[in-house]
Amino acid sequence: MPSTLPTHPHRPRLAPGAIVPGAVALALAMGAAATPAWAGPSDALHVYGGLGYFYDDNLFRLEDAAPGYDKQRSDSARQSVAGVIFDKTYGRQRIELQGKLSKVAYSHFQQLDYDGKDFQGTWNWQLGNHLDGSLGATYAQSLAPYTDFQSRERNLRVQRRQFADGAWRMHPSWRVRSAVARDKFTYELSTQRYNDRTQDTVEAGFDYLPRSGSSAGLVARRLSGKYLNRRIIGGQVRNNDYQQDELKARVVWRATPILTVQGLAGYAKRKNAESGPHDVSGFNGRVTADFSPRQKLRFNTALWREFAPIDNYYYTFSLNRGASLGSAWDAMAKVRFDGTLSVEQRSYEGRLLPNSPGDLSDTLRTATFGATWVPLQTVQFSTSFIHQERSGAQFLGNGSFKANTVSVNANAQF
Repeated sequence: MPSTLPTHPHRPRLAPGAIVPGAVALALAMGAAATPAWAGPSDALHVYGGLGYFYDDNLFRLEDAAPGYDKQRSDSARQSVAGVIFDKTYGRQRIELQGKLSKVAYSHFQQLDYDGKDFQGTWNWQLGNHLDGSLGATYAQSLAPYTDFQSRERNLRVQRRQFADGAWRMHPSWRVRSAVARDKFTYELSTQRYNDRTQDTVEAGFDYLPRSGSSAGLVARRLSGKYLNRRIIGGQVRNNDYQQDELKARVVWRATPILTVQGLAGYAKRKNAESGPHDVSGFNGRVTADFSPRQKLRFNTALWREFAPIDNYYYTFSLNRGASLGSAWDAMAKVRFDGTLSVEQRSYEGRLLPNSPGDLSDTLRTATFGATWVPLQTVQFSTSFIHQERSGAQFLGNGSFKANTVSVNANAQF
């Protein structure tokens, strides 16, 4: 069901297109929109609303020694949200539409108050018995993270995505696939508009589909990134555009009825438009596993090594290595507990400033715990606690920090 937790500026992020490592608990704890738990198979239209509150003791992710803005590091916020979900199948065609509007009001740093927007639309199509795919778009407006730059000004980030994919079941055991997508990121704050960019993705591949329900295949992908505003460093206009080529294995292994392993991993090479950010290549990908030893108890884990953009003026991207472990326990019929531990090290690549350090890195550790109570089929209450620690990267300004977030929310279907 959709959570009404405030859209927090430090929600842990997943790379677009990555295999999600069983992050259901994390998504619910941090307010990602999801299909309502009460939606029955014949339901088409769902309207929901709710209220949320959170408190963060280091809202702007300031380093430990920093006194804070106005001698204050913490703040709390209230959020009201309303949304609608439409999900209906017409023959072999399924239409999914989601829309959510939210209003967030901070207690002290009132300049951060904003209206959040989240819209999604997908047409899952099927032609005959052998052709299927999807066509859709998303739009999201929320407060951007303050992890990699220092400011107390509001910085809204808008993310737009259009995508289309298709698959042809050419044989009962073989399938060919292709997909295209465009992602666009724009920032409200003028000092952050150097991060405005588009990324076009084109991919093609095939899968082998044995009767066991597992699958194995190969995918070739090209990502082309273009920055909309050039950076000026040392009196020179820098071209930050890039091209990334990937050849990866895609595997879904249903090892046992209670264990499933998924992977999208292989070789990737990132080539930059200028020689300043040196080209990088090597192993790139993500592997996840879901384990359910009991019907009411579920575990998930993930390992990844991926290239990712960062919101910094002197570095354009990072090489991220990480691991996570999550669990979900249905303690009672109406009560669920979730927990996640994750650690990620970022090695900064794409250096644009000639005299900046060439071996910068930082490590972010995150622990979350959440509880959800559903007293009625149409009502949900939830709470969560999140602890974050970062070490390293003093050169980037924020340095090491610790932060704790407590949140509660309630929502209902109407």
